[in-house]
Amino acid sequence: MKYDPKSLVAEEFINDGEILETIEYARTHKNDRDLVMKIISRAADCKGLTHREAALLLECEIPEAVEAIKELAVKIKEKLYGRRIVLFAPLYLSNYCINSCVYCPYHIKNKHIARKKLTQEEIRNEVIALQDMGHKRLALEAGEDPVHNPLEYILESIKTIYSIRHKNGAIRRVNVNIAATTVENYRRLKEAGIGTYILFQETYNKKAYEALHPAGPKSNYAYHTEAMDRAMDGGIDDVGIGVLFGLETYMYDFIGLLMHAEHLEAAKGVGPHTISVPRVCPADDIDKKDFSNAVPDSIFEKIVAIIRIAVPYTGMIISTRESKKSRENVLKLGISQISGGSRTSVGGYIHEEAPEDNSAQFDVSDRRPLGEVVKWLLGMGYIPSFCTACYREGRTGDRFMTLVKSGQIANCCQPNALMTLKEYLEDYADPETKALGEEVIRRELEKVPNERVRATALKYISEIHSGKRDFRF
Repeated sequence: MKYDPKSLVAEEFINDGEILETIEYARTHKNDRDLVMKIISRAADCKGLTHREAALLLECEIPEAVEAIKELAVKIKEKLYGRRIVLFAPLYLSNYCINSCVYCPYHIKNKHIARKKLTQEEIRNEVIALQDMGHKRLALEAGEDPVHNPLEYILESIKTIYSIRHKNGAIRRVNVNIAATTVENYRRLKEAGIGTYILFQETYNKKAYEALHPAGPKSNYAYHTEAMDRAMDGGIDDVGIGVLFGLETYMYDFIGLLMHAEHLEAAKGVGPHTISVPRVCPADDIDKKDFSNAVPDSIFEKIVAIIRIAVPYTGMIISTRESKKSRENVLKLGISQISGGSRTSVGGYIHEEAPEDNSAQFDVSDRRPLGEVVKWLLGMGYIPSFCTACYREGRTGDRFMTLVKSGQIANCCQPNALMTLKEYLEDYADPETKALGEEVIRRELEKVPNERVRATALKYISEIHSGKRDFRF
């Protein structure tokens, strides 16, 4: 098949021949210092890179070039996102699943994992626990099972979540990570008020994909790979893509990931809202030793940096799969969203499980509670943000990208982040965290360019201190 980023056929916009040619190109030219430095220099204009240019940078091992890549990633991150880090938590609704994914403990042949599905009352209890931590944004997770987890269950759960108010708590944005589905079902998710639809490809190598998914509906490579096109056709213009690095060689999936982003831009007019970069890790009935393509930290950091350079306006997510140290190393290189205080088991926010009753999808490496994560971010000079304003103001898809590309994000996202941080400090923070946060708010508010916006934000922050909530630009 011929490579065509505008095609709606999976094997044409994720073209194996083009990926293999790109790998060969990168290996052939990786020591061409002039070419590499020219690409890095041109990337400074924040217009991105092609998958072929990005692959060359990833393959390159010239020390000064690698350093220049990381320095540029830091500059682009600071320019487009400032010091903001958006916080969220996953909420696992059910681990019933009919697929046979060999890397996931939810696979149908795993007979010793505890199968669970939350009732609406249990969801309410989980959400209250998350609200009491300070969370405003959730990512719903559920296995694929049309009997136990039909779309109606997901829609009912979303309605339940949005309805809950506990003290000053409220979930203002529900992102959804469920199996590939139909245009009509995506339309129903959009009507339910979801934020971003998230679906990881796992691997873009079709042969490897089919071996990793030997049975179940997820085994259909094309249907899965074309899901984002259907989601956008259903009206969801914020979509999140990602691979599980370590299932296939990192270079193949890195190129496929960027080709997918290029395809969405070419075919739908707007690229992915977010890109996630999880690495395979141990879980029940799964062992990291089963995979020979594990990505070392040094390469992982390059991957994050180059994705930031290649798709500068796309958010990047890292979860609690990664350790505190790993997350700290990549935050400055391009990450804009992280999870905090996460539980990957069904009902895990209310009940800590015994090992023999494990329902978790994977082991959490960064096990710190949200309060510690917030304090950690503040201590490094970041702005922990619980903002959901853009979604609720209709700034999604190309409208959000226009905001970022125009440079107005400093007059919009910066004050919104500071106001949500102020809410967190007033409602949930310990005295030490509150002192750190107040200093960050004072310092960062001065950096809002527009005087009128800055003055209004200061007024709103004062009103938050007096008890009012949920201001936004």
